[in-house]
Amino acid sequence: MASIDEALAIIKRGVDELIPEDDLIEKLKEGRPLRIKAGFDPTAPDLHLGHTVLINKLRQFQDLGHEVIFLIGDFTGMIGDPTGKSVTRPPLTEEQVKENAVSYKEQVFKILDPEKTRVVFNSEWMGKMSAADMIRLAGQYTVARMLERDDFTKRYRAEQSIAIHEFLYPLVQGYDSVALEADVELGGTDQKFNLLMGRILQKHYGQKPQAILTMPILEGLDGVQKMSKSLGNYVGVNDAPGEMYTKLLSMPDELLWRYFELLSFRSLAEVEEFRSAVAGGANPQDYKKVLAEEIITRFHGAEAASTAHKSAGNRVALGEIPDNVPVVNVSLDGQAELPMAAVLRLAGLVKNGAAARDVLGRGAVFVDGGKFEGDRQFVKGDECVIQAGKKKIARVVIVE
Repeated sequence: MASIDEALAIIKRGVDELIPEDDLIEKLKEGRPLRIKAGFDPTAPDLHLGHTVLINKLRQFQDLGHEVIFLIGDFTGMIGDPTGKSVTRPPLTEEQVKENAVSYKEQVFKILDPEKTRVVFNSEWMGKMSAADMIRLAGQYTVARMLERDDFTKRYRAEQSIAIHEFLYPLVQGYDSVALEADVELGGTDQKFNLLMGRILQKHYGQKPQAILTMPILEGLDGVQKMSKSLGNYVGVNDAPGEMYTKLLSMPDELLWRYFELLSFRSLAEVEEFRSAVAGGANPQDYKKVLAEEIITRFHGAEAASTAHKSAGNRVALGEIPDNVPVVNVSLDGQAELPMAAVLRLAGLVKNGAAARDVLGRGAVFVDGGKFEGDRQFVKGDECVIQAGKKKIARVVIVE
């Protein structure tokens, strides 16, 4: 079992804020499984890797022996989260909420351990509240304090409408923490106001306030704007393996370490080794492949990860011999033997002599699955599978 210091190091990895750290340490010292809460309004059931930053953190808590409470906000989903919105959001219907909740569960259990996850719906307690109960809850916070929230402030100053029920959203989210007696709540950095509401209401109801972890918003594949389907810079959880592979290998080099920190379950020490290797001249594309294979394995399995490059357009990995390799006869044309550069050119594996020298210089030529090194002269009757780069491969037969 991890020590408190070891657990803290895992918990704090990639976290934007931990509020307050002392509270979390005191809870960890109790030596019991903590109740870790994260709420999801089922408004967008097709998850992308940006959404999984928080879910990955939940999995880390599970691996440390804690209980994850995956809260599907079917009640709050019918209000509509006003966070970051410039207009009132239309509430979801009960049917939409149920459909989206099923899709959420199917996707998150590719990361979370179902045996260590408690899935709850906040309609279980909010649906039983009377009008009087809701009025008492609303009495716990003032309009002035509510308007301190950045998005409400902007809308108020711009004379854009704010519906009364939108003020209820953070109160309901906060009350969820009371109903669940949450020890820790996770959310994005944009949820800080709502997360703090949980602490306020827990104190009012005589509970120890929860610790809060805010997780950063993941940049998309462009390395600039947040990952978003509408911006087209995303990797979807349900994307095909080849599509995931292609997208992840297209990311800017400088984004790689950010993705390793937030999306990978490899240790930070191992990631630092990768970073040092690249600083020493290693190709960052090699480590993008490492990350891509880990993520594809998570969502599609190891077999899909090992073959994803084929469906991504790279027909074969270096040194891999696929089925149905085309046969090419190369004529000696009166010569006793041919060097490798000439064989590559005559077999159509490179365009010209310069291209042959390039792939040989890069160490990208393989013979029968083994890396070609040194020199070799081909004579009549020689037959072998030769690969030049990732897309050119043939079974070459030397004839007169």
